Amino acid sequence: MEKLVQYLPFLLMFVVIYFFMIVPQQKRIKKEKAFESSLKIGDKIITKSGIHAKIAEMSETTIVVETMSGKLKMEKSAISMEMSAALNKKA
Repeated sequence: MEKLVQYLPFLLMFVVIYFFMIVPQQKRIKKEKAFESSLKIGDKIITKSGIHAKIAEMSETTIVVETMSGKLKMEKSAISMEMSAALNKKA
């Protein structure tokens, strides 16, 4: 019984870390994957580096975006979910 009490603080720390750090991170990753899969040609987006663009072409992992200065090819993961949602909410 004393051995269990001895390891109880470590067990509690692990549980707290799991519920306050790991679970929210997994939820955020799921939301980002759903956002990436819901993108379609013609959507207005903002990249994580702040570039405003419109989707011109799409493939499995990359997209071609049209900006005011031309077309750029980039990874889907470079699109900011929060800023793109805010942009589309305003319009």
